[in-house]
Amino acid sequence: MVKINKLHRWDVSLEQAREIQLSLAGRVVTQNERINPHLIAGVDISAPNSQGVARGAVVVLSYPELDVEEVKTAESQVSLPYIPGLLSFRECPLILDACEKLCNTPDLVLVDGQGIAHPRRLGLASHLGLFLDVPTIGCAKSILCGKHEPLGEELGSHAELVDNGDVIGAALRTKVRVKPIYVSIGHKIDLALALYWVTNCCRGYRLPEPTRMAHLAAGGNLVFEPSHQGKLFT
Repeated sequence: MVKINKLHRWDVSLEQAREIQLSLAGRVVTQNERINPHLIAGVDISAPNSQGVARGAVVVLSYPELDVEEVKTAESQVSLPYIPGLLSFRECPLILDACEKLCNTPDLVLVDGQGIAHPRRLGLASHLGLFLDVPTIGCAKSILCGKHEPLGEELGSHAELVDNGDVIGAALRTKVRVKPIYVSIGHKIDLALALYWVTNCCRGYRLPEPTRMAHLAAGGNLVFEPSHQGKLFT
C-alpha cells in the first residue's frame, strides 16, 4: 500500500497554485537518498477524451529485469487546461488516484514531466515526489526552461541544462540519432544518479521503459493480466 502525504488541496486558483509551488520547492531534496531499487515505477496520463475524461497510469517494473509487476489506472474529468508550469495541478490528482491502488510501493518513480527543471523549481516529478515521499526523476520530452550546449550523437551523451546560472537538469541521448530527453531531479536524488537510473532503464527506445509502459497503459494500449503469470499484452 502506497502512503500519500496530503500536502494541500488541488481546487485552488492559478495564483494560489503558483504560491504553493514556490512554498514547496524548498522542501525538495536534491541529494541522493541511498537506494538500491528492486521496483521502479513510471507514471503518465492520457490526453482527455471528447468528454474531458483522462486516464492516469502507474506501471511498476522489477529491476534490473524491467518486467511489469503491476499496472493501475484511474479515470477522471480534467478540469484544468494545459498551462505551462502548472502541469502538476492538472495531472497529479489523477496519478495519485492510480498510485493509491498499488499493492507494491516502488523504490523509485520516473515521471513523464519536469522535476526541478521548472521556473519555480517544482515540476510534476518534484511535486509528485513530495506527495509520495519517494525518490522521483523527471523525464520530459521537451524543455520548459533553461538551455544546454550541443550534445554528442552517441548513446548516453548528455549536456547540462542551465537556467539563470543554475544547473537544473540535463539533455540525455537515449537513442542514437533521436532527439534527447530532459532529465531532472524530482525528489530525493541527485542529477548524476538520475541520469544513471534513466540510462539503465532504457531498452532501445527514446523513453525509459517505466514511462514508456506508463504511456501505453494511460492510452489503453497495455493490458497486464496477473492471472496469466504476469503476461503482458500491448
